[in-house]
Amino acid sequence: MRGEQLFLKQYTLKNGLRIIAEQITYIRSVSVGVWIGVGSMRESAEENGLSHFLEHMAFKGTEKRTSRQIAEEMDRIGGQTNAFTAKDCTCFYARVAQDDMEKAVDILADITLNPKLDKDEMNKERGVILEEISMVEDEPEELAHDLLAQAQYGSLPLGRPILGPESLISAYSRANLMDFRNKWYCPNNAVISIAGNYDEKEMLDLMERCFGAWEGKAPEHTRGGYESLMPSVLYKEKDIEQLNLCLGYPGFAIGDKKLVPLAVLNNLFGGSSSSRLFQKVREELGMAYSIYSYPSSNPECGMFSIYVGTAPKNAKKVVEQIDSEIDKLLKNGIGEDEFVMAKAQLRSGFILSLESPLSRMQSIGNALLLKGEVATPDSRLKDIDAVTREDVQACADIILQARRSGAVVGRNAEKLSELIRA
Repeated sequence: MRGEQLFLKQYTLKNGLRIIAEQITYIRSVSVGVWIGVGSMRESAEENGLSHFLEHMAFKGTEKRTSRQIAEEMDRIGGQTNAFTAKDCTCFYARVAQDDMEKAVDILADITLNPKLDKDEMNKERGVILEEISMVEDEPEELAHDLLAQAQYGSLPLGRPILGPESLISAYSRANLMDFRNKWYCPNNAVISIAGNYDEKEMLDLMERCFGAWEGKAPEHTRGGYESLMPSVLYKEKDIEQLNLCLGYPGFAIGDKKLVPLAVLNNLFGGSSSSRLFQKVREELGMAYSIYSYPSSNPECGMFSIYVGTAPKNAKKVVEQIDSEIDKLLKNGIGEDEFVMAKAQLRSGFILSLESPLSRMQSIGNALLLKGEVATPDSRLKDIDAVTREDVQACADIILQARRSGAVVGRNAEKLSELIRA
């Protein structure tokens, strides 16, 4: 990665739109993303689900393209386009051969800046989103994670589902979508990220041509009061064979220096097949097919989560084993071998992610949008290399001794939720 800083550059158009671009000259493709700084975290209770609804509607036609034409134009060049809505952002992206970058950027600009928001198409897509909400209800693991967010964050925006509730999705009008879009879809609240093989001058000319006339100014993001959270335990009765259980601990916000040692902690505790939780609960006891932990971070706060799916009859013992592993980690500390292995997993995982232009586009775009800066690969690797066993233990002491939230989905969920109340 010698000379990498020559290939990772940031630009700003006259309208304030930021562009972060990384040239990868040895490949023949390019990935482009349009990032908007709004997701369910920026919605009021009355707006819940609008970010996701707008993401869907972007592909349903513009002033110059129908939804079919959008799909056919991308298929004609053999490219791929998609989008996602997260708690803190919305992203529209495309992957194409380097010669087709102009077409991909033109389509991305069209769907993000000029959606038609046709009423008939909106009513069709309303039905699609309602089906998506129903699908989550039929996925108990995903439902447990949504319930955990509500248990951890309560009535604050992060506690609400990205998809929104059925009642609001059924009632939203075109005016609701237009007002929300006009508020947040502005150049000062967006980032364009590019990774792959492109000519710098042609890329900048293309960006100016496609996005230079974009106008508007989004309001400043306001803080949501997450520092005064009181976690709870929630449950939902479901007539299913398996009990789905989640535990949540307060984590760290985006940009916090402790996120790197936390990632190492996750790998050794529950984030890999060699981790303590996986080896104890699945491999040794055979009481779960799926058990894992993971950290999540947002601009104001974060969470460290543990999930397990198990038979209701095993729930008590599984929770006892999870608590036992937490106690061992806090009392006996971290072994040198597992520390070295977990750190190597993090380092190698990051290096392997550099091989994917799509992964790089997402990484640099997300970083510039949410942190305001992008670290070079070398600096990221230095941060990983600098982590000590003491740093990781300090993270464990902070997180795993905090009051936890919990969520249980399955049969007899109310009674079994008592197992995780602390």
